[in-house]
Amino acid sequence: MSSKLDTLFRPFSFGKVELSNRIVMAPMTRSQSPNSIPNDEVAGYYKRRAEGGVGLIVTEGTPPGAKGSHGYDNVPSFYGDEALAGWKKVVEEVHAAGGHIIPQVWHVGSMRTPGSGPSPADPVIGPSPVIHPQVAMLHEKAQPPVEMTQADIDACVEAFGQAAKDAEAIGMDGLEIHGAHSYLIDQFCWSVTNQRSDGYNGDLATRARFASEVVKAMRANVSDDFPIVFRYSQWKQGDYTHKMAPTPQELEAYLNVLCEAGVDVFHCSQRRFDEPEFEDSNLNLAGWTKKITGKATISVGSVGLESDFLGSFMGKGSTPSNIDALLERMENDEFDLIAIGRALLSDPAWPNKIKVGQDEEIKHFDVADMQVLT
Repeated sequence: MSSKLDTLFRPFSFGKVELSNRIVMAPMTRSQSPNSIPNDEVAGYYKRRAEGGVGLIVTEGTPPGAKGSHGYDNVPSFYGDEALAGWKKVVEEVHAAGGHIIPQVWHVGSMRTPGSGPSPADPVIGPSPVIHPQVAMLHEKAQPPVEMTQADIDACVEAFGQAAKDAEAIGMDGLEIHGAHSYLIDQFCWSVTNQRSDGYNGDLATRARFASEVVKAMRANVSDDFPIVFRYSQWKQGDYTHKMAPTPQELEAYLNVLCEAGVDVFHCSQRRFDEPEFEDSNLNLAGWTKKITGKATISVGSVGLESDFLGSFMGKGSTPSNIDALLERMENDEFDLIAIGRALLSDPAWPNKIKVGQDEEIKHFDVADMQVLT
């Protein structure tokens, strides 16, 4: 193994465990859990990625027991005895394969498809009765979401807190909060979807209040050494060039709120990991986040593939690409971990093949892999 590759396969301390390398499986929605219960096939899917050499697996988004949290059918829940028993089996299979795993807890908010999930009568809710621009574009007759009351907010925060408690109880190695990509937490943080007139609106740092309440509730329900990862993105669905924090100073104010609430690791989502976040610096979003907070960061975005994820949604495959630019940034300690998405759908053994120099044997990504069953 080359000295450059060594940087990717260094161990990393993550709460009570040590990851064998810096490779993270990115969360990817599958909709392969009938009745929202993760089954043996789900356990096998994650086990194969652990066997393939992934250091840390972040599960597909899994909703907490809060009103309107589910957005789509057959997405696994993270509440209820049967679903939690299913997730416990997933954890056991991954651990038996030598891997580590955390759930991504996810509330879709106003992005919800009406009538979907295990509670089809749930309303579509959000911080304000504002139709998300992407929803308006896709659904001509879309109705505004129901604005969350303070009681709704409190109940939602409590549900996130319970999810954290359950995650530790079933043996997960930490947890991730989905605070990105135009879903509920991100909707509170974005001025377009948050037009409230109470203490949850204001500048970006003030709009992060709901996110901080979620983090605090989860932190209060787990051990001090149980890591909380927070995933966020500057871009929004339908506006992939948007910058929620257009300057490093505004980003710092936002991140400080989350650090004070108890975030241990930031998962910084962007379309391509090698794109600089601000002018006059080559640092990407994860690099800036680490520089500002001093916290560990996960970067992500089209690693090992020639094209970004938007092409996948338009029916395009992608050929593998080299990871020299990634290794260079990791050698410079710009960020600590790197999340791999589509490359791991097409080839669960991607880490092991990279490690031993079998680059030519890595399978090409095909759009059919977006609904991978294996």
